[in-house]
Amino acid sequence: MAKDNIEIEIQVNVEKIKPLEEFLKKNAKFESEDHQLDEYFSPAHKNFVAERPVKEWLRLRDADGKCYITYKNWHYTEKGEGTHADEFETELKDVSAARKILESLDCKPVVMVDKIRKTWRYKDYEIALDKVKGLDESVEVEYCGNMDGVDPQEKKKEMRDFLKEIGCGKLRSNKGGYAFLLLFPEEAEFKVH
Repeated sequence: MAKDNIEIEIQVNVEKIKPLEEFLKKNAKFESEDHQLDEYFSPAHKNFVAERPVKEWLRLRDADGKCYITYKNWHYTEKGEGTHADEFETELKDVSAARKILESLDCKPVVMVDKIRKTWRYKDYEIALDKVKGLDESVEVEYCGNMDGVDPQEKKKEMRDFLKEIGCGKLRSNKGGYAFLLLFPEEAEFKVH
């Protein structure tokens, strides 16, 4: 979860997953394995998925019975590369009631992301191995340290370097996240690092 309502993360496919799995087993603290159902919504008055790159997401998450509502507002460079997101998230008691509220307010469901996520903590990183139905396996690394004076681009480079140093090989990052890849696979853009 984002600290100070700012989220700095990378989401990548790695050439070699085994070195990362071995590193995490030896050096990181295993936190959880969850089946997450992420349902994304768009309000009628502002179609989030019409803009490129998609800047805003409104999500309901059910993670094995723990439910959350999250709003993300992504910040991009002039080249369209995401730097960080403002993230506002709170736990819910009843995801189906929240869904009914959103639908009553004319927010339409646009995509469901169904994934198994294994999460570890290593120093200031939260590292997740994701198996998303309909997509390749991915790794998400999120910075969870002190945000004071942090340059998001430098921190993202540091996270990519970390994965390369432990032997993951080439990294392929996507610009839109899982929801975008499922909604618009023909528009998927990957950058190789």
